[in-house]
Amino acid sequence: MYQQAGGTTSAERMRRERSRAAMCWGQTLVPGGILLLLLAQLLCLDAVPISIDKTKVKQPEKQPEEPPASVDTGLHYDHYLREVIDFLEKDEHFREKLRNTDMEDIKQGKLAKELDFVSHHVRTKLDELKRQEVNRLRTLIKAKQDLEGGNDIAVDHQALLKQFEYLNHVNPHTFEVDDLDLLIKSATKDLENYDKERHDEFKRYEMMKEHDRQEHLKTLNEDERKKEEEHYEEMKKKHADHPKVNHPGSQNQLREVWEEADGLDPEDFDPKTFFKLHDTNGDGYFDEQEMEALFTKELEKMYDPTNEEDDMVEMEEERLRMREHVMNEVDSNKDRLVSLQEFLVATNKKEFLEPDSWETLEQNQAYTEEEMREFEEHLAQQEQDLSMKAVDLQKQREELERQQEQLNAQKMELQQAVEHMERLKSQNVEPPEVAVEGNAVPEVHVGVDNPAPPQQQAHPPGHQADPQLPQDTHQQQQLDGQLNEVQAQHGLPQTHQDLPPGHQQAAQGQHNLP
Repeated sequence: MYQQAGGTTSAERMRRERSRAAMCWGQTLVPGGILLLLLAQLLCLDAVPISIDKTKVKQPEKQPEEPPASVDTGLHYDHYLREVIDFLEKDEHFREKLRNTDMEDIKQGKLAKELDFVSHHVRTKLDELKRQEVNRLRTLIKAKQDLEGGNDIAVDHQALLKQFEYLNHVNPHTFEVDDLDLLIKSATKDLENYDKERHDEFKRYEMMKEHDRQEHLKTLNEDERKKEEEHYEEMKKKHADHPKVNHPGSQNQLREVWEEADGLDPEDFDPKTFFKLHDTNGDGYFDEQEMEALFTKELEKMYDPTNEEDDMVEMEEERLRMREHVMNEVDSNKDRLVSLQEFLVATNKKEFLEPDSWETLEQNQAYTEEEMREFEEHLAQQEQDLSMKAVDLQKQREELERQQEQLNAQKMELQQAVEHMERLKSQNVEPPEVAVEGNAVPEVHVGVDNPAPPQQQAHPPGHQADPQLPQDTHQQQQLDGQLNEVQAQHGLPQTHQDLPPGHQQAAQGQHNLP
């Protein structure tokens, strides 16, 4: 049906399938609409294109098919929901109760109580699934804490698990009746909020599109801006110039499908036959996907992907608006399915026979001026926050670069001091005491012509002068101690080497330097 609705691309089709997955149910649905419980396991298959010429009512042969692996409900606990439903369906007692329980009883928790009667094997597997899910949530919580810089903060998993309402976090080990009840209620609530979230998302899309247009106009000169505005108005007018759109779900709209898509005589239109023709999975219900397929012809009147003026995102929103409207009018028990009886009752109403005109999206702006103003303020605040963060990051970068330069300079000075002392050591010349304060390294002014007086020579801490050693040996020890002290203070490798054998004798002949 996507190809008929304006040749939607494969990427758009995947997006479309994901967005509608929360509304699609399988072939084995039962009266009462147990859709919210079976939705994850029994996802609907692609609908048969409604443009096929069907001259006879013929039920298609049912062949078991695996649901597409890439399609899910969109819920963050979709995998957990799928596995729970899969194992509950394997229990004969629970499956029988499922088929005889209506939607209201499910919402009230009556079906969840049947968990006490399922087989031991199923309960054991459900316990395992719950433990895996709790561990998954704990891992996500820990990962989030790490990303937020809270590596050293103890994580209270029990407190944080409270935000996940679809399971009982107090008992993380076994799957009980309240776990199934919470899972059903959470899925019900989350899926019922789907349309509202979709409306909000589309509203943000439209406001952002207008915001980007206005920002683009600011970059143009007066003549360019005038031409751009004229082009914009021309595209709006061209998009609005389309054939009349029938009211979704009305007799005229369904007759058009009957004639143009099904290839049947409009004078022979029969609601019951129409229902059987378009109940493509033959389960006796119109699910929301099958309902949306009926609006393809109306959408083709307004949207063409090859036209600059037609926005395919808006086309999908129009499709969902039509489906939502018809469901509100026809789905009397609000189970998100339309039974044959509900459909036949709707075809006898005045709204079906004499409908009002349908107002399309271009006639109903998605946002108000006040909402647009608040949106612009929100964007401006976000931009300001980002700018402040960018300034702070730039300052931090400059400070780090400055500190790096200081460290490099200190490293070079220390290296020079160490090399100078090594040269003095190799010449057996004693430098004066080196007092290091902070990072400053004082200059050493000791040469062969200006040796330090004996009375100013001091032994480094921790070194005792051996009176039995010659004077030059004491000087060598002192030099080694001073060198090691400087190296230790600045993180440089120390040299702890005693005089090699025979050095004392060699040193005695070097008292008088040339």
